[in-house]
Amino acid sequence: MPAGDFEESKMPLLDHLVELRQRLLYSFIGMIVAFILCYSVAGHIYNFLVQPLADATAGQEGRRMIFTALHEAFFTQIKVAFFAAMCISFPIIAVQFWGFISPGLYKNEKKAFLPFLAATPVLFVVGAAMVYYLVIPLAWRFFLSFETPGGDGTLPMELEPKVDQYLSLVMRLIFAFGVCFELPVLIVLLAKVGIVSSDGLKAKRKYAVLIAFVVAAVLTPPDVISQVLLAVPVIILYEISILCARFIEKHRGDPADDEGADEDEPEAV
Repeated sequence: MPAGDFEESKMPLLDHLVELRQRLLYSFIGMIVAFILCYSVAGHIYNFLVQPLADATAGQEGRRMIFTALHEAFFTQIKVAFFAAMCISFPIIAVQFWGFISPGLYKNEKKAFLPFLAATPVLFVVGAAMVYYLVIPLAWRFFLSFETPGGDGTLPMELEPKVDQYLSLVMRLIFAFGVCFELPVLIVLLAKVGIVSSDGLKAKRKYAVLIAFVVAAVLTPPDVISQVLLAVPVIILYEISILCARFIEKHRGDPADDEGADEDEPEAV
């Protein structure tokens, strides 16, 4: 398309803003619908999140969870429903995001970007599944080991977790592991646009290891098991990112890609 025709076919700024508002509105409506659906089954989601603690205390009579404020249980269900709604509505938000930016991309850029968009929820789910099925059960057993039966003039020390504190911790762990597992997507995108290189990533490996353990110490409960179980996968993902960056560098000079970039133009919007 000639440059003049392309300039004439470009969408005015006001139309871009109108489309952006429409995309945001669709995303908001999708999240609200997901929230309503999740709130209707908030009890089941709550039971799912509490199940690791129930399994760790199975067979022990008198176990319970408490809330000390009148509104605590209600707002806890609100938080649980909102957290689940954000996870469920992510595909809708991602589709709206893609619909807004895709008309301005070349065809080869679309092909390059789509795998990252698809990998984002997959890696988040992998991280969330790891923390739920592996890290949380180990951490809960570790914390329960500090209970004491009491006797001979000493009082027993028993765990009676508060509902909001327990669920806030679980949701924070799920979010932290899910986000940390997005590391390959971020690094590979930076490598694809030339901001980082495989040699640079290898040179900063020792700093990456240190940062991984610092982040794990901040995001996880204060026990060594949880910190190691977050830091080690992050380090492994960092190494995988180095391999992906090296692969991208080897194929960056592919003539076919260059030809495609010359032939394709952004779609008229």
